[in-house]
Amino acid sequence: MDAKERARLISQYRDGYQVVVEALDGVTEEELDRSATGEWTPRQIAHHLADSEMMSAIRIRRLLAEPEPVIYGYDEKGFAERLTSDRPIQPSLEAMRWARETCSQLLDRMTEDDWRIVGRHTESGPYGTEDWLRIYAAHAHDHADQIKRGRGQA
Repeated sequence: MDAKERARLISQYRDGYQVVVEALDGVTEEELDRSATGEWTPRQIAHHLADSEMMSAIRIRRLLAEPEPVIYGYDEKGFAERLTSDRPIQPSLEAMRWARETCSQLLDRMTEDDWRIVGRHTESGPYGTEDWLRIYAAHAHDHADQIKRGRGQA
């Protein structure tokens, strides 16, 4: 990945929280718990994003701080199905926001050597800092689109 692509992905990563907030703008309690497409509901997505961002924050820290980092998978579907129910989404959106902010601070300080770090993911094998950035730069945007589809807006 060259510096230009990295900068583009970091910018996309930074925009992730805002695109999710915009996708949820004006959402009603009723809309939070239904999906026009049969995908996850907006409530499930909001809580999933918090869970995922907290996991991602640990993942980038492990990659940067541990000599032989192991990145652990988790049951995203199980989390979304069992840990969402009727919980309010605002705390999860704040968790997402601040996890991204603290990770952005780390991204700003990474060296070229840091961008070459590769650990091992328990489910998919080699997993590096560039992989982390590619995945999480798009993650919130993908789910914002899913929210819009679920609300019948896309």
